[in-house]
Amino acid sequence: MSTVLTGFDSLSYAMEMFHLRYFVAVAENLSFSKAARQLHMATSPLSQRIRDLERDLGSVLFERDSHHVRLTEAGAALLPIAKDVLGRFDDIPWRLREATRPQRATVYIGIPPGLHSSLRDRLRSFEQRCAGECDVKRWPGGSDDLLVGVQRGELAMALVHLPVHAEGIEVVEVMREPLGAVLPAAEFGSRTSVSLHELVDLTYVSPAPRMLPSYYDEVEARLRAAGIHRRMTLNTGDYGSTSEFVANGSAFSISMLDPESGMYKHRVESTVVLPFADFDPALATGLIWRRDRAETHSDLLRLIEEAKLALTA
Repeated sequence: MSTVLTGFDSLSYAMEMFHLRYFVAVAENLSFSKAARQLHMATSPLSQRIRDLERDLGSVLFERDSHHVRLTEAGAALLPIAKDVLGRFDDIPWRLREATRPQRATVYIGIPPGLHSSLRDRLRSFEQRCAGECDVKRWPGGSDDLLVGVQRGELAMALVHLPVHAEGIEVVEVMREPLGAVLPAAEFGSRTSVSLHELVDLTYVSPAPRMLPSYYDEVEARLRAAGIHRRMTLNTGDYGSTSEFVANGSAFSISMLDPESGMYKHRVESTVVLPFADFDPALATGLIWRRDRAETHSDLLRLIEEAKLALTA
């Protein structure tokens, strides 16, 4: 006898897939707050979804207290199962494209905002190398979203801001850019560097958290350790808005120091970018891809090798 899924059954199945994503995010971060930021949602509904999953499975998946989150025995057993199910589910669009694609393939590579001009030149070189074999198309996005695109098989590879710690993802660093302080020119225009202690009375301005690479968590910790506690977090991902607030005075932000960086197009004339005299931050960019896809698809592996050669030149 065949089984007919009702609309309610289909909705329940979709919610179960989301529950597994929520579970894996919490299990990998061992933090509800970090997982919520990664998933672009609030902590409270995430916690409720995990409780729903625990109720449906009849098992407690996490031990929680005010300071720590730990996997229970059931949670540790579920983690590889959940990853396997999600991996197979996420592969469906890619496998369908592979099965039905035309003879000439289209390869998507993710691109983060503010890519350095020299890295763009290397990317063009890679695209030219591949022109006789396939069409390489760029897919813009934040590093977290691009990582998800690679994990789901929607992107063959991506350039992302490091660090990236994700199971099954290979990483090759292709560039490291020093960071500096973006400051109002009226107050700092004559300076050649600035120290963290000089910024204590200024407000640190940053774009929406979803736009910031995870490396900025380390930068944030260093700022707090230096006594810099005033904050302004914008809801927009527009880096130009950050510079506009800095130009008003009594504020600063942090961005790439090199004038050849793609981030310089977001600067305004009334700001300057200075190196730190007592701090040496640098943002690394890496090429990422899914290990299992490269191992099982010789065409993709060849493209990845070409990309590595071009982007690390």
